[in-house]
Amino acid sequence: MSNIILVLNGPNLNMLGLREPAVYGHETLADVEAMATRHGEGHGFAVECKQTNHEGQMIDWIHQARGRVAGIVINPGAWTHTSVAIHDALIACEVPVLEVHISNVHKRESFRHHSYVSLVAVGVIAGFGTQGYTLAIDRFATLLK
Repeated sequence: MSNIILVLNGPNLNMLGLREPAVYGHETLADVEAMATRHGEGHGFAVECKQTNHEGQMIDWIHQARGRVAGIVINPGAWTHTSVAIHDALIACEVPVLEVHISNVHKRESFRHHSYVSLVAVGVIAGFGTQGYTLAIDRFATLLK
């Protein structure tokens, strides 16, 4: 079995640290990626991190993960609430998926309360800030070993 965990971040997450720090915090995406990589290595995982603002690119990465990675940690950003295409790609990928949200989406606008990704995910982590990424890696350590 692969020891690779793929961490995917969707639209606007490249703006972490700048965009709405009261909601998303002051850590940058580079900080999050470094934290996830170090944490994954501690569990014996190789962590690959990717971010895109283009839905087709995200779908291509999900397709390429099939048969190559042990699991996917995904923060799909706004695509959480809109993308049937990402939902379908995650099903086709046939690897376990953990959905992460930095903010507690259920305390926010009502349109954020629905997730197409949750229908595919083995679990959802929301509202723990960027620690959600390390919690997801911890969960994969339990699920995959």
